[in-house]
Parts: sequence; C-alpha cells; structure tokens
Amino acid sequence: QVQLVESGGGLVQPGGSLRLSCAASGFTFNIYNIHWYRRAPGKERELVAAIARTGITNYADSVKGRFTISRDNAKNTVFLQMNSLKPEDTAVYYCFAPALDSWGQGTQVTVSS
Repeated sequence: QVQLVESGGGLVQPGGSLRLSCAASGFTFNIYNIHWYRRAPGKERELVAAIARTGITNYADSVKGRFTISRDNAKNTVFLQMNSLKPEDTAVYYCFAPALDSWGQGTQVTVSS
C-alpha cells in the first residue's frame, strides 16, 4: 500500500540545520508531486514546500531562502534541507502526496537553545 515515512527530525539550536527525508513506497513515485507541511502547536497546518514530478519547486514565504526541497527518484525519497532554523520553525513536519491523499506520520523538529 501507499506509504510515506518521514525521518531526520530532532532538536537543534537556532541558526542550525536539519535535513528531513520522506521515503515513499507502494506507488510510482516519480510521477507524483510531493509536499512538505508542518503543524506548530496551536497553529493551523502550513504548506512549507512542494516539488512537482518535473522538479519544479515552490516555497512558503516564511522559509524561502532557508529551506530547499529536492527529490531522488532512484531512491523514492524527497528531502527538505532546512538551514538557518528559527524557533518559529518548531513543528511536526509531514510529507504528503496530494494526488493520492496520503500523509506520513510526521517528524518533530524543535528549534531551541
């Protein structure tokens, strides 16, 4: 069945970096767009970044210039490189395949000194 599994979250100091991974299985990965969302405590879920099957990318204004989304179709994986992290980036991060309406379980990112 369709499965998305996130990894790479953790605790990092402000200004630090993390790379999240979303490993996909159960579908033809390279023909689907993949999104990264996040949900911070007490806030609405927010679209962070998206990558089309063509490789075209889009970002929320709040992360432009700091986050980079990429995909490795040979490994059925999407990455989210997060640099210059801020406390307000603290959230659970999820990957999502919109055409399949499929979500991962999420990975916690905490930015704190």
